[in-house]
Amino acid sequence: MSPTPSPAAPSVDALTAGRAVAGGALLVDVRSDAGRAAHGGLPQAVVVATTDVGPAFTVGGPGALPQLTGLDQEIVVICGSTAGSGPVAAELLAAGFTNVVQVDGGFPAWKAAGLAPGEPAQA
Repeated sequence: MSPTPSPAAPSVDALTAGRAVAGGALLVDVRSDAGRAAHGGLPQAVVVATTDVGPAFTVGGPGALPQLTGLDQEIVVICGSTAGSGPVAAELLAAGFTNVVQVDGGFPAWKAAGLAPGEPAQA
């Protein structure tokens, strides 16, 4: 018997994701160190390596993010595209988190929407 696939997390446009983060959603940046170095960090985000998702998102666990409030917490996952954020968001849903989305178009869409520090919105 093959394992049950993780549910796909919904994708939302960058402006919707930005409003969610402004309203208190936890922004999780799973871009690589090189990606963040090349394109800049997101000061409002917590950085989690894709290999550390399990321990970081174990509510109450020893390696858990201190920002976690519970399985119903609103979480927005961003990567350099959706290739990294999709699997991470699906992993969070499979772990029991109920309010997880990924940014459609990843960091490039975030930047184009003017949400990256020092970046004006693209026309």
